[in-house]
Amino acid sequence: MGVEIRRARRSDRDFVVGLLDEAFRDDPVSSWVFPGAEHRRARHAGLMGAFTDVTFAEGYIDLAEDGSAVALWMDVPADPEDADADTSGGSSGAEDRGEGAEDGPAQLRAAVDPDNERVEQIGRLTEAAHPTGRAHAYLWMIGVRPERQGEGLGTALMAPVLERCDREGLPAYLEASNARSRALYERLGFVFTGTAVDLPGGPALWPMWREPQTM
Repeated sequence: MGVEIRRARRSDRDFVVGLLDEAFRDDPVSSWVFPGAEHRRARHAGLMGAFTDVTFAEGYIDLAEDGSAVALWMDVPADPEDADADTSGGSSGAEDRGEGAEDGPAQLRAAVDPDNERVEQIGRLTEAAHPTGRAHAYLWMIGVRPERQGEGLGTALMAPVLERCDREGLPAYLEASNARSRALYERLGFVFTGTAVDLPGGPALWPMWREPQTM
């Protein structure tokens, strides 16, 4: 599928936030974080804005030129203190992910929705599940406008980064938030790590790891 992709600039920030808000507002995980529809409409964009700002600061954002889809990526370096970890299935807690990293979820909650413990809770759960040891590309989020889903835009948007991973021998990691996206990622070479992130009283996230592919 011919999809023109460009690297998003900071001037695209509000557009990216709006696209993510539209793409994820009715996602099972977003519905768990903000269970009330009215509250979700009021707060969800703020969460997407926080994710966007962190990615601009620490990663990169790829945007379909026609504004239909967006992907938030980070290149995660190897952890020299855990270099022998089994990243294909193992994980460690937030205390192993860098000094002060455990404060991130609390800071996110304070900035986005201070009275909502689920904002902090999901951050801590995904941090604990994130593999350590080997450098990898982390697909934090990929959003497609609801009316454009099913057109292969997600695959097209991910292709350049996965091709780079294959060239450089770099693994990739993500958390699938629903069964449909999990099936897509499996077709792209991602494998479920074996331990789901079960949100209390809510849906599951499936951590998935992709070893670099050889031609």
